[in-house]
Amino acid sequence: MDLEFQRVGFAPDYVDYQDGWDLQRRIHAEVSAGTRPGTVLMLEHHPVYTAGRRTEEHERPFDGTPVISVDRGGKLTWHGPGQLVGYPILRLPDPVLVVEYVAALEDALVTVLAGYGLHGERVDGRSGVWIRGDGLRQDRKIAAVGIRVDHGVTMHGFALNCSNDLNPYGQIIACGITDAGTTSISAETGAPVSPAGIADQVETQLIRTLGALSNKQGASPTTAEEAGAVRNEGALK
Repeated sequence: MDLEFQRVGFAPDYVDYQDGWDLQRRIHAEVSAGTRPGTVLMLEHHPVYTAGRRTEEHERPFDGTPVISVDRGGKLTWHGPGQLVGYPILRLPDPVLVVEYVAALEDALVTVLAGYGLHGERVDGRSGVWIRGDGLRQDRKIAAVGIRVDHGVTMHGFALNCSNDLNPYGQIIACGITDAGTTSISAETGAPVSPAGIADQVETQLIRTLGALSNKQGASPTTAEEAGAVRNEGALK
């Protein structure tokens, strides 16, 4: 799978969410038309809340902060400085490989976290990457994943918490989950980790996992059925 990585803006040059979304859509049109290779945008956003299609009214910020509604999967989340956001815009090798594609994103981030001594996990029924609770602390989400697939080409992607402020998550029901928390690499390790500083590692692992995905064709009937349901909804839980 041919991939082009484009670093759109890191601190202090944060990217306005609407500008990033407009750029995604322009690139999506080009990838869909076959005039551009698969492209992964890497950036940090100005602070913003975004709501996927499944967001409910009671999950919105308690303080009345504006929220941008978007066409990705998932529910409500926050983006901002200190968080690495990645938008892979690529044609899936087979339209039914939506579940496998999400797993490839998550697996790449799990491997990156391992390099910092963190045991990230995928949790059944919940997208993203998690740090499991240990009896003293609850499960904590360290990376969110929410995508859309339009005509076989992906949009949106992942957000990896590096050194971002976690207080904004206290104003929302993040991803619609009430029985878990949110964390970052810096919060877990006590060491500063910037999105720009981790970008090379993330790119390396995405090349590996998305490259492996490109060798897959089709899926088992169960997986294909699950992926079809997600694809038609245009959302992931």
